[in-house]
Amino acid sequence: ATGLVIMAVIALGIITYLSGRADWSEYLGIPFIRGSGELTVFVLALLGACVGFLWFNAHPAEVFMGDAGSLSLGGVLSILAIVVKKEVLLFIIGGVFILEELSVIVQVMYFKATKGKRVFRMAPLHHHFELSGWKETKVVMRFWILGGLFAIIALSTLKIQ
Repeated sequence: ATGLVIMAVIALGIITYLSGRADWSEYLGIPFIRGSGELTVFVLALLGACVGFLWFNAHPAEVFMGDAGSLSLGGVLSILAIVVKKEVLLFIIGGVFILEELSVIVQVMYFKATKGKRVFRMAPLHHHFELSGWKETKVVMRFWILGGLFAIIALSTLKIQ
C-alpha cells in the first residue's frame, strides 16, 4: 500500500504547490491558499519517507507498517486534502483504497442477504485476486498502475472543476 500512498502524496503535493501559487491557482480556477506552498516541503519529506520504506523493504517484505503507520499516512493525506480544499479529489486519488473497502462492504452485505453466498472468493479485493491465481507481485503492480491512473484522473480534473 505504500506505493499507492506515494502516488497519492505526489498528486496531493502537486495540488498543494499549485494552491500556494497565485498565478497557477487563478489559471486553474482553484482557491489560492496562502502558505499552502510551504506544505510542499512537508509533502516531499513524507514522500521521501515512503520511498525509503519501500526501497529498504522491497519484496519479500521484512517489515510491515502496521496500523500506526498506515492510519497516520491516511490521516496526513486527509488533512492535506482538507487544507487545499480538495476533499472530493481524495476519493479519486485513493480509488484503490475505496475499491478495497467497497469489496468488503459488498461481500458482507451479499453474504448476509443470500445466507452464505459470496461475490468474491475472499475480501478485500486483493485477496480475491491472490486466490484466483495471481501472484502477490502481480496484484501489487496492477494496483500501483490503477493508483497512478486514479492520481492522473484527479489531477486532470483540476481545470474542469
